[in-house]
Amino acid sequence: MPTHKYMVDGERVPGTTTIISRFKESGTLMYWANREGLQGRTLRGEDSTAVKAAEIGTIAHAMMEADIRNRTFTADGIPEQMLVPARKAFGAYREWKNQTQLRLCESEMPLVSRNYRYGGTLDAMLVKGVLSLGDFKTSNAIYMDYLIQLAAYRNLWDENFPDRPIAGGFHLLRFSKQGDFTHSWWAELDDAWEAFKLMRQLYDFDKKLKLRI
Repeated sequence: MPTHKYMVDGERVPGTTTIISRFKESGTLMYWANREGLQGRTLRGEDSTAVKAAEIGTIAHAMMEADIRNRTFTADGIPEQMLVPARKAFGAYREWKNQTQLRLCESEMPLVSRNYRYGGTLDAMLVKGVLSLGDFKTSNAIYMDYLIQLAAYRNLWDENFPDRPIAGGFHLLRFSKQGDFTHSWWAELDDAWEAFKLMRQLYDFDKKLKLRI
């Protein structure tokens, strides 16, 4: 996904993930990196577990994007060991899609908030009678920042499209690093929105304090 520059009144403002990442708890990542090192695996290079996991998730996501846009996915040059788990994840996604009958109405939509001065690019707006918000992740678990991100995206949508409320909740479509697909849904994320507003305030204070040290 390309990086967007979010502007409000001619001034660049931070993105949702930039704000959340500044205060993300990193203990799990450090534990994983240490475990990989103890087992003789590196975090960089073509054979690293990080690269392999990222490629599998990227391939599955590309398959899904092609399906959403009614395009043909081309697997030329992709190693079979990457394609097998990616196809597995994509097949599970297709089954979920057919069961829920949710239809994509908007995707990859960059928006900004004038009230809170931040931006974000929404993965998907889904509709089946009512509108819902969707986001795609590649990870082996659901983390708190995913909920905060969804809540921040909800506000971006509400500010820009007040006449089209999100009444169908929040969908998280997750591709695991092993090629599994899972779906999670929340009716509301009010607490997550309160957390993001505090993060947004702290982000500005953090920048000011850094100038004093």
